[in-house]
Amino acid sequence: MTVLPYKEKQSGKKEQVADMFDSISRRYDFLNHFLSLGIDISWRRKAISMLKDDKPKIILDVATGTGDFAIEALKLNPEKVIGVDISEGMLAVGRKKLKQKGLESIISLESGDSEGINYPDNNFDAVIVAFGVRNFENLGKGLKDMWRVLKPNGKVIILEFSKPQTFPFKQLYHFYFKAILPIIGRLVSKDQSAYTYLPASVNEFPYGEEFLKILKETGFTQTECTTLTLGISSVYTGVK
Repeated sequence: MTVLPYKEKQSGKKEQVADMFDSISRRYDFLNHFLSLGIDISWRRKAISMLKDDKPKIILDVATGTGDFAIEALKLNPEKVIGVDISEGMLAVGRKKLKQKGLESIISLESGDSEGINYPDNNFDAVIVAFGVRNFENLGKGLKDMWRVLKPNGKVIILEFSKPQTFPFKQLYHFYFKAILPIIGRLVSKDQSAYTYLPASVNEFPYGEEFLKILKETGFTQTECTTLTLGISSVYTGVK
């Protein structure tokens, strides 16, 4: 089932997702850290650490948003990090952040479709994406394009929400995610749908072994899943 942010609109998921992130872009970073109690920062750190031994020089951050994952990737000492996203609002916030931090020479944020990456085959040492693949209109197409632009033996790192399975954390998580988070998100972001879409999209997204199967079907090998914080999120890795 395709989950849409704005069910009343006739536009497709890709356009709606872009509109949604444009709408919440100014408050996105604050809400990310506030609603996750800051745990999202440690999740990104853990995911990037999984590339430490690979020493990638050219990295693509797909669905980069405001650039937090791209900035975290600098701990790998790359020569260049390129972030692409369909939301101009998120990119504008990210570019302002890079300018403030003096990182514009090593990180570039570009407008681009994650399901049609505007780079040639075998171009990047690593492709990373945090909380982005869930928003793809066509998941298979997006993953195949990520595989395409990776160099042979290059690695993909995908950080995404999953579903806790342990009692009583599973029940507490679902209550917070479906009852509390949408209310806080709506009040702060002023968007009536964005933080209702979040739990709905997570609920429909394949995770664990199901997502690993999709990665293998795409062409990735050495696929692994590492769960974080009792299963709230997971890091998926694969090699071209």
